[in-house]
Amino acid sequence: MGQPMAHMKIAIKDIKRYIGREIGVSDWIDISQERVNLFAEATGDFQWVHVDEKRARTELSDGKTIAHNFLLLSMIPQLFDQVVSITGLRYGLNKGGERVRFIKPVSTGSRIRARIGLNKLEYVDQTGMTATFHILMELDGGEKPVLSMDLQLLLVAG
Repeated sequence: MGQPMAHMKIAIKDIKRYIGREIGVSDWIDISQERVNLFAEATGDFQWVHVDEKRARTELSDGKTIAHNFLLLSMIPQLFDQVVSITGLRYGLNKGGERVRFIKPVSTGSRIRARIGLNKLEYVDQTGMTATFHILMELDGGEKPVLSMDLQLLLVAG
């Protein structure tokens, strides 16, 4: 599963060189019960599988609460920024995700990281393009990824 790579700075004029390649891997991030509880507070999602540690000990297979899938999704900007920054931009906008799959639950006390690659570029005009990045979120010690998605960003040269 490889080690995290150094943060990569990619000039917008050179981004096409990375199509079809993995750009990098983020650091591991802890999925603590505190993080899950804060997300529950922010979203109003207090389903017991996320916040009731006592009940989870007896009713869930590994005895731990599990992270909200949308918490994992919300962590993608943080993980992405650890891996890559694109220079020479006037701005970038998140256009959304495609083929989002939550493959495996993530128990509290686990660590996750993301592998990021560039799938394709579609030029909008002379200064803008839509870049589709593949995000694969891994679980420390896990055999399967926990999340897979294609993230579309509008990149406008500065």
